[in-house]
Amino acid sequence: QVQLVASGGGLVQPGGSLRLSCAASGSIFSINAMGWYRQAPGAQRELVAAITSGGRTNYADSVKGRLTISRDNAKNTVYLQMNSLRPEDTAVYYCHADVSHIGTPIRYWGQGTQVTVCS
Repeated sequence: QVQLVASGGGLVQPGGSLRLSCAASGSIFSINAMGWYRQAPGAQRELVAAITSGGRTNYADSVKGRLTISRDNAKNTVYLQMNSLRPEDTAVYYCHADVSHIGTPIRYWGQGTQVTVCS
């Protein structure tokens, strides 16, 4: 089994910053992509950012230039640096890791961490 534990959410004023972390542990041979999704109340879960094991990144248009994804492969950890936060960034943020065992990678999810942006 694989566990993902996310941390770093909280309440911040517009224009503020937060840093999310998500650490994977357990039976891991290797991790392909890692990333972050978010889900606001009444909305569908949407991709925020993703990063491959080689460091290639992909961002939602709404967060480009404000949010930065990175990872530490030695620690099986993915980060999301969130700057210039806006009220519309308010959501529960979920991390994922695509873990290879034998054959097709399996996507595991973290428990979600709440980010609230308001004055």
